[in-house]
Amino acid sequence: MDRIEAMKVFVATLDKGSLAGAGRLLSRSPAAVSRAIAFLEAHVGVELLHRTTRSLRLSEAGERYAAACRRILTELEEAEILAVGEESAPRGVLTFSAPPISGEDILRPIVDEFLDAYPLVSARLLLLDRAVNLVEEGVDVAMRVAQLPDSSLIATRIGTDVRRVVVASPDYLAAHSPIEQPSDLAQHRIIAFSNFGLDSWSFAPGPRSTVPRSVNFTPRLMVTSVRAALASALEGHGLTRLYSYHVAEAVKAGQLKVVLGNAEFPALPIHLLTPQGRASVPKVRAFLDFAAPRLRSIFSQLAVDSRALG
Repeated sequence: MDRIEAMKVFVATLDKGSLAGAGRLLSRSPAAVSRAIAFLEAHVGVELLHRTTRSLRLSEAGERYAAACRRILTELEEAEILAVGEESAPRGVLTFSAPPISGEDILRPIVDEFLDAYPLVSARLLLLDRAVNLVEEGVDVAMRVAQLPDSSLIATRIGTDVRRVVVASPDYLAAHSPIEQPSDLAQHRIIAFSNFGLDSWSFAPGPRSTVPRSVNFTPRLMVTSVRAALASALEGHGLTRLYSYHVAEAVKAGQLKVVLGNAEFPALPIHLLTPQGRASVPKVRAFLDFAAPRLRSIFSQLAVDSRALG
């Protein structure tokens, strides 16, 4: 059996989560998919997948091998594209990574539009609350909110004014003591979103200081979902901290108010990232050209001037 073809079967199995799913994608029987994986395991001499009748799970060796397979297959695709030339039409599978809410609500509709425009392209959208290793995990394009360190990744800026803002409903704020400085939060009901701190929040240094201010609290509610934190705040159950684009529509509608805007850290940029070797691949280049102006328009509309409001 050809090892490259077996690697494609192995990666398809991981992407689809089952032998049958990989078989449908590749027009092979589950038995043929199983034989391809067994071939790879025999070749490397270790078990790559722990298989049961209901689930598949990568072994420790399988995790390392899967990353290597994705890298090899990506490099092979790039080599084939270089051989064909720049005139080749966008085609193949595009893999995206994005935070769950921005990926689901903002990026996903643009991906759907792109797929309508480019019928030879299909997509995988990974909604993950962590920074992925684009090369190791076979990701073509990732959306990331952060100041970026120097790296070989190609960054396309799509927004410049993303802040971590503290918000509450007008009814909650009217019924509780005023919030004039970060330390006042310790006396309030906090809805803590796991990504932004479950027992403390940091703020920019105060006047004549260079040390960030940290506020410790005991949250009344801890959640792992942006939607849950937002809903609880909208219903008047306390204060929560989210990215400004998560709350922009509710703030503009008067359903939430920003507090402590003047204590927030400087705004963060938001980028689309792609590995350097992938930027010239037709499907990736076409998507960046297609998506970047649309995303810039959306994030411009979702900007919240928290320093003026808080």
